[in-house]
Amino acid sequence: MARRYRFGTTLTAIPLLAGTLSVAKVLAQETIELPGEDRWLETRFEEVYRVGSADGEVWQEFGNVRQAAFDGAGNLYVLDLLAGRVVVVTPGGELLREFGRLGEGPGEFRHAIEMAVMADGRVVIADAGHRAYQIFDAYGAYERRIPVGGEGSHTFPWMFPERGGESVVVGSRMAGAFYGGGSSIGPPARVIERWTFTGEELARETIVQGWEPPRGDENRRRAFEPELQVDVLPGGWVAYSDSSAYAIKIASSETGISRLLTRPFSPEPVTERMERAERDRRLRELLGQGSLIRTPDGVRGVGGGGRERNRWVEQIETMEFFEEVPIVRGLRTSWNGRIWVQRRGDEPHEDGPIDILTPDGRYLGSYRTGATRIPNAFGPEGLAAFIERDEVDVQTVVVKRLPRTVRED
Repeated sequence: MARRYRFGTTLTAIPLLAGTLSVAKVLAQETIELPGEDRWLETRFEEVYRVGSADGEVWQEFGNVRQAAFDGAGNLYVLDLLAGRVVVVTPGGELLREFGRLGEGPGEFRHAIEMAVMADGRVVIADAGHRAYQIFDAYGAYERRIPVGGEGSHTFPWMFPERGGESVVVGSRMAGAFYGGGSSIGPPARVIERWTFTGEELARETIVQGWEPPRGDENRRRAFEPELQVDVLPGGWVAYSDSSAYAIKIASSETGISRLLTRPFSPEPVTERMERAERDRRLRELLGQGSLIRTPDGVRGVGGGGRERNRWVEQIETMEFFEEVPIVRGLRTSWNGRIWVQRRGDEPHEDGPIDILTPDGRYLGSYRTGATRIPNAFGPEGLAAFIERDEVDVQTVVVKRLPRTVRED
């Protein structure tokens, strides 16, 4: 089922509901049209502290910062992929504790690729090497391991902890995967689920079914195809985007989609120039930054190839494209519910301005292109963490406090 909304001069189909939502739920939906003119915000972020240094204390020597997160007390959690450990930092920037390491035993990781930190400090680690989720208590002590099970290929999605409780929200975006034989195990395509880790097995509940872009017989994902972007809101709600239009949906498992936040921006049709430029961009990433040489037999880059590289070149050269360039490139929510929406830039692969919205439909303003990134993690009292690299290319985590204009006070 779908309804159509007019954005600018184009008519874009916005699929609203899927699955078994009742007529009452459909009628309860509210559409809020936000202003089209940008109101620019200033990036007055106050730096609180930073951790990570090549010449500092040993605990600050990060190998590969995979993820950062906060608990309800404002403690920062840093997942170091290379060392297989979690570092916990106080709100004052001091070491509180470390836990985890590489290994085969309880509480040890083969390949920790994703972390969810609950408000009370409990931690869930997705360990692709063990094909399991490892659970730690609020003091970093190992509790138990929940295996994924089966012999198939296992996808580990990004996890977004709900405020309070023992559950996370997941969508179709992968943090990583373990590849084996058989069928794939993970969240169904374009479905937003709630996962609970209270017992010895993973409990799953469907919150809402996202729109599935139509594909061909081979079901191959197309370039510029809109991704399912999702994050949590207080009270069991989620905010998500699943189409090429600017349409942020607010939903819960009880009501389905209850609110649609729109801005009057029209998706741009994909042209042959865009397709050629995107193929060249991906080929440069694959083959290096040297010149691409086009010949009647195809494309090659300076430096030669190899069988595996040639296979990727062929896939890039023959890839298909979605008909529109999505407006929304990213979506995250802050601790108490501000929605950060990353819009596209001048080119399809570039980031543009970042909008700040509230779930009840207020537009707070936008950050200009390049003024800031969406933080890697949000915490209480306006805390935000950014994973960066310093002047000598060492990874650091910079904790800042957001201005009151975009905070939840």
